[in-house]
Amino acid sequence: MPSAGPELISPRSPRVSAARRLAKRNVRGKERLFLAEGPQAVREAAGYGSTLVELFTTVDSAERYADIIGEARDAGARVHLAAEQVIADISTTVTPQGLVGICRFLDTPFDEILNARPKLVAVLAHVRDPGNAGTVLRCADAAGAEAVVLTDASVDLYNPKAVRASVGSLFHLPVAVGVPVEEAVEGLKGVGVRVLAADGAGDRDLDDELDKESMGGPTAWVFGNEAWGLPEETRALADAVVRVPIHGKAESLNLATAAAVCLYASARAQRASGGCRSVTES
Repeated sequence: MPSAGPELISPRSPRVSAARRLAKRNVRGKERLFLAEGPQAVREAAGYGSTLVELFTTVDSAERYADIIGEARDAGARVHLAAEQVIADISTTVTPQGLVGICRFLDTPFDEILNARPKLVAVLAHVRDPGNAGTVLRCADAAGAEAVVLTDASVDLYNPKAVRASVGSLFHLPVAVGVPVEEAVEGLKGVGVRVLAADGAGDRDLDDELDKESMGGPTAWVFGNEAWGLPEETRALADAVVRVPIHGKAESLNLATAAAVCLYASARAQRASGGCRSVTES
């Protein structure tokens, strides 16, 4: 078993109390720190520069994930052995996985995203459910998007549920937060990105857009609230409002599923002949 300093016996330890308070958004914002739970998230955090600050681990997890513990130390994180009750006290999950990291905020200024001239972007406008936000971020990462933007009306990126739902993708691509939707759309258009609003009542059909081969250029998809979609004023900002066709009897698609369909449609179009990415580009 790797040595990791003294075991933290009491959940009332000052370090444990400080970690537990990060479940609250106002504390996260003040400290600019957030929790990353489980081996996948902690591994990704340890490999992302100096993001990982501290790591709490049970004895069993320290043995099971010795490679992650080593990576955390190599990254400069302070590692604490902790009783299972301590981990349970810090964790926001029903069944903790024995590893909880404290990480520095890692959001990217919106100007930096624009300067990188992204080819595929997901914009979350008015998205309030943290699980959906994290899952869309994961979908964007999987589809090869270069960035995600959360508007000022959307959920906190560092909500523990959002972090868990991203399954490590939070550490893979730039994410801008707190950007007014008008500023996001205007900025993306200004660097040559076509902005498409995804909405079930859209006047354009995704299949038709693909058939017309109109989706090969740089594209940003704007996704709205889980319950009521995008408001009219937001749809009006986009270059087009596109619906995902429903070929069966389902009433609709949930946010994350629709986002995956749209982002992968763009990714495929961009990698086809004439698209904005080389077919050999990773």
